[in-house]
Amino acid sequence: MEQHDIGRRLATPLMNPAYPPVVPRFTDREYLNIVYRTDRDALRAVVPEPLEIDEPLVRFEVMRMGDVTGYGPYTEAGQAIPVRHQGERGEYLHAMYLDNFPATASGREAGAYPKTIGAPALYVDHGALVGILDHGTLRVATATMGYKHHELDPDEAAAQITVPTFMLKLVPGYDGTPRTAQLVRTEISDVVVKGAWTGPARLQLFAHVLAPLADLPVREVVSASHLVTDLTLSPATPVHDYLAH
Repeated sequence: MEQHDIGRRLATPLMNPAYPPVVPRFTDREYLNIVYRTDRDALRAVVPEPLEIDEPLVRFEVMRMGDVTGYGPYTEAGQAIPVRHQGERGEYLHAMYLDNFPATASGREAGAYPKTIGAPALYVDHGALVGILDHGTLRVATATMGYKHHELDPDEAAAQITVPTFMLKLVPGYDGTPRTAQLVRTEISDVVVKGAWTGPARLQLFAHVLAPLADLPVREVVSASHLVTDLTLSPATPVHDYLAH
């Protein structure tokens, strides 16, 4: 293979890239969102400056991807933290767990999503919408919500998931020192809300050293929503360079 061909390649392995060269469109992306109150000190310990915290809230989400361009169906779970950056309100993505390796590799390499492998699931069980996350053989999260108890306004539903999203992009150099250390911003676009509901909800988090969701403990469930959407993810843009400060 000639040198000029290398620069046209997306990822390794060279002849079998870990993820496809697509901008994914998500069709029938189904959310279970539970917003809960946690400990302020616990949040401050994990939210990087210059992001600021107002209320000590966390959004636990389980997302079942009905169909994704280039990846197919998969499920994802994680925690997002409401924050402010230079007066703009958004969410900091703290951790994400997927059951799809290409989507995990693409999110980390091509983007800045804090993705790792896990075993999430979203399903209905005897009148409850259930979201779970396992790490290996152990349960680390169980969320339940009354199934479609009350309709939610579509505009309110869209507003929940289209706030700006902030993430850390960390790439080490070959000597172990940071080569890239940036805070980046992205957002969801082209949203179509196909269904939206709210209802009573509960959330349990279990301690696990490799999936430490319970380090942000549940003190009070504030709200819950169940959404079905189509959407697109916009490319990330750097907003703060830690190596320049």
